[in-house]
Amino acid sequence: MQQREEKQLEASLESLHARVAHLKGSLQSFILKLENEHDRLTWPSVLDNFALLSGQLNTINKVLKNEKTPSYRSQVIIPLLLSPDRDEELVKLTEQRVPVFSHEIVPDHLRTKPDPEVEEQEKHLSAEAARIGPEVAQKQIQTLNKLCSNLLEKLNNPRDDRDSESSALRQNKPSFNPADTNALVAAVGFGKGLSKCRPPGSVPPGHPGQPTMSTGPTLQQVTIAGTTGHQAGMGGQVAQQQPGQPGKMPSSIKTNIKSASASMHPYNR
Repeated sequence: MQQREEKQLEASLESLHARVAHLKGSLQSFILKLENEHDRLTWPSVLDNFALLSGQLNTINKVLKNEKTPSYRSQVIIPLLLSPDRDEELVKLTEQRVPVFSHEIVPDHLRTKPDPEVEEQEKHLSAEAARIGPEVAQKQIQTLNKLCSNLLEKLNNPRDDRDSESSALRQNKPSFNPADTNALVAAVGFGKGLSKCRPPGSVPPGHPGQPTMSTGPTLQQVTIAGTTGHQAGMGGQVAQQQPGQPGKMPSSIKTNIKSASASMHPYNR
């Protein structure tokens, strides 16, 4: 009887090991595609891989729940040999994940319960779930279902509809302020709204209402017909008015004019 149970346990373990190996191969193949063929990978292909993984997991669950499968919970695994040295056979069996089978690694690999932190979080969540009443839980479920339905509706809408909506929003949204544009055109074209005040000292010379300041009047070159070259040269000199005597002709100019008038008199011809 005991031998029969042992054989049945070994057969179930071998079958379970083979199915887990198939699941592992599918996972490795899918990860390889995601890493190396992500640019050529299509969404239907991704869904097919997920469907394959889901089917393999469901098969393993059915095997575990089968009546002919022995209960693994009643089986106890006891480590017979612990060593801090590297075990090449163990490295090969675990695909280089477990190099040694020591006192530090055994509690993690042979654990039959979650970590204490995970157990504490699970208890906390269970206590919170127990405090929530049926009505509150039902409201939360309805809210979550509503959010999921809205999200699915948005995802199921064609992409063209979303693009058309976004383009319509961009077209309807004004990109400028008409009032600012009109004010700018009025200021440039008609000077509307511009300040008429000028700062002190910025008025150019000759502006209406601003007297023109100069150092004094200047006499242009004078040429009198019929005079000699020496006299014409003297008459052609330009002399500036002496500062401080506005409107007064210099004496040298007066003398030249008198000499020119005397030479042109009819009695002197």
